Amino acid sequence: MSSRDTSAVPALLLRGIVKRFGSLTAVDGLDLEVPQGIVLGLLGPNGAGKSTTMKMLTAQSVADEGEIRILGHEVPAESKWARARMGVVPQHDNLDEELTVEQNLRMFSYLYRVPRRQRKEAIARTMRLAQLGDRGATLVDDLSGGMRRRLLIVRALLHRPELVLMDEPTVGLDPQVRQDLWSAISALRDEGVTVLMSTHYIEEAERLSDEVALMARGRVVERGTPADLVAKYAGATVEEYLPDEEGVDAFERLVHSHGFTTRRTGTTVSVLRAEELPQSLRDRLDVPLRRASNLEDVFVTLTGESVE
Repeated sequence: MSSRDTSAVPALLLRGIVKRFGSLTAVDGLDLEVPQGIVLGLLGPNGAGKSTTMKMLTAQSVADEGEIRILGHEVPAESKWARARMGVVPQHDNLDEELTVEQNLRMFSYLYRVPRRQRKEAIARTMRLAQLGDRGATLVDDLSGGMRRRLLIVRALLHRPELVLMDEPTVGLDPQVRQDLWSAISALRDEGVTVLMSTHYIEEAERLSDEVALMARGRVVERGTPADLVAKYAGATVEEYLPDEEGVDAFERLVHSHGFTTRRTGTTVSVLRAEELPQSLRDRLDVPLRRASNLEDVFVTLTGESVE
């Protein structure tokens, strides 16, 4: 956790946000408050409204209803002032491939209006943060995918923003590259930066977020620390059963009659909070596969949707 004073004005405040595209309501009465100094993961499947929310926060799109404030600045009316205090990491790579790492950062130091006397140190600092300190003269086109994404992330930090918005920062990357980028995002927390990160990767949300907001159908359906959400909705243990196709409904009715929640995954039926199953019920069930509960169990239970 950051030592930043979180009693200050919220980093983000959204109240009653609605965004429609014709007959489609992409964001439907979204309320979200993010205090300064935390990493908040906005977790949800494709189509939940995460990217639309990000576009409204960066004034690329305007809400049809509701109020948005970024560090106290009303958006879009005061977007200029809000942008000066935040960094944005886009979902898609828009680095200039014909420039070197240092040249890309130097160009954005001008766009971010980093004072001339601070530019050299700012560029060096961000290259260190991206673990690219020895790559300043390397063309972006010659970087690996992981190096490019790290550069994309730290480019938004040149002007030492108080808030960083990340829209699906690791989408489409292989697991090893994703792991490399997690270290860069964790470094932001160490610097006291507030981060709002949209993602549909369960492990990413659990690993990086101080708090998670679960989003479905255009609104937040639950929020809390990953550990608290798992404890509240899924308990410590999940047991997975494989009833025959004709017996699935009867199996679920039996388990539900004892007050337990189930979720289906392919041909298996998972029972949540399985450590609380009474012996009288357990005697009527087959031998299960046991595993630790996770945030995906929570999300599917609350929304009925798969995250990936």
